[in-house]
Amino acid sequence: MCRVTDLRQAVLAKNDGLAGQLREKLAADRVTMVNMLSSPGSGKTALLERVLTRTVSLGMPVAALTADLATENDARRLAGAGAPVKQVLTDGLCHLEAGQLRGHLEGWLPQDTRVLFVENIGNLVCPASYDLGETLRVTLMSVTEGEDKPLKYPTAFGLAHLVVLTKDDLAGPAGFARSAFLDNVARVNPGVPVLRTSARTGQGVGTFVEHVLAVRDGAPVHRPPLAGRHLRDHAHDHDIPAAAPPATPAP
Repeated sequence: MCRVTDLRQAVLAKNDGLAGQLREKLAADRVTMVNMLSSPGSGKTALLERVLTRTVSLGMPVAALTADLATENDARRLAGAGAPVKQVLTDGLCHLEAGQLRGHLEGWLPQDTRVLFVENIGNLVCPASYDLGETLRVTLMSVTEGEDKPLKYPTAFGLAHLVVLTKDDLAGPAGFARSAFLDNVARVNPGVPVLRTSARTGQGVGTFVEHVLAVRDGAPVHRPPLAGRHLRDHAHDHDIPAAAPPATPAP
């Protein structure tokens, strides 16, 4: 058991080092990376499609890298927004890693890119433990997934700089208790901004883009309390902090 734990810690330590190097390189190139994490079916691709369309219309040089175990469906879909898009197939690996990501960016990422969106593999477990060198980590969840997901996946939500609630137009039919969700988010990540969106109606898309561009321009990023500990310490952490004041949703 100790050997397995030591090996895992060594892998994460190596990843953290590579993530730090990539973060420095992107900062030198004036690129803001947004790492988007969610479970499958959350509406992440649909929202990103809207976001890319909006940023392209604003004249912002953006690009997107999307990762999946198989198929290039998401890349073909996102390319319609008019931004450079690259598909990464992991052949069974359930998460992206910093070294892997850097290899895919080399020779592909346009030099004038100012915002890079990374659509991580649909999974709230493995990707949460791997720093990619991102500027902004966004955890997304749809209203159809249930209010308790922040408690079930405390690492994914506890290390987020921004939480995005998707498919908000379905909250009523789904019987989604928004106040309970906000309370649960606040328990694992006090003070994190929560944004309500709907890719179908366009709700919150502009606000999300504004948040990203503000970070690109130097606005402070929320610092999760869990960020003070190493990611490897969170991977098996199921202790939920005491209740904190509810997170405040953005309009």
